[in-house]
Amino acid sequence: MTIKDWPEGEGPREKLQKAGPQSLSDAELLAVLLRNGLPGTSAVELGRQLLTHFGGLRAIFCATQVQVCRLPGMGSVKYAQLQAAAEISRRIAREKLHRSQILSNPDLTREYLMRQLADRAYEVFAILLLDSQHRVIQFVELFRGTIDSASVYPRDVVALVLEKQAAAVIICHNHPSGIAEPSQADRRITERLKNALTTIDVTLLDHMVVGDRDIVSFAERGWIA
Repeated sequence: MTIKDWPEGEGPREKLQKAGPQSLSDAELLAVLLRNGLPGTSAVELGRQLLTHFGGLRAIFCATQVQVCRLPGMGSVKYAQLQAAAEISRRIAREKLHRSQILSNPDLTREYLMRQLADRAYEVFAILLLDSQHRVIQFVELFRGTIDSASVYPRDVVALVLEKQAAAVIICHNHPSGIAEPSQADRRITERLKNALTTIDVTLLDHMVVGDRDIVSFAERGWIA
């Protein structure tokens, strides 16, 4: 059954048009993205099954293609639709990242990093490149690792900073475990990067570790002198 087959006034798309997206349940929002279900199973019911199986929206969008496609009614096309929605959310956050706002608005910085990194099933190491006025030049994902770790190469960080002519940087990475508490390895790589950047007169302003619901700032903890 497709959404267009629903009785007039009952389909989630029509409900969205009449009352806004906030009026839809999680399952109904998923149904709008999925478009159709299975014979005898509506798109909304398929959405409910996804929520039950994964435990919530975040887990659905964090799941791999293999995990999603194991479920009846889900295939590569539907997985792509879900991932496209997640990427749109990230790009909307990126558009908010105006050059004049990033460091004058710490909450925006945290919101941006949460949108970019919190929902990844694998570890991502990224860098915010800043000019001499601490305005954003670019956000770049440098390395991707397994769910446990990522390899970070100071020479690649230095090469990128020189290429973009950055004067200062904020480095950041996520913990797919959801726990933002930095590890000793995180502290060691921060020191290595700080020393490497010092050789080219570039300031490391912070290292921010992103978890499920919070972000730990090395600068706020006094770990970057």
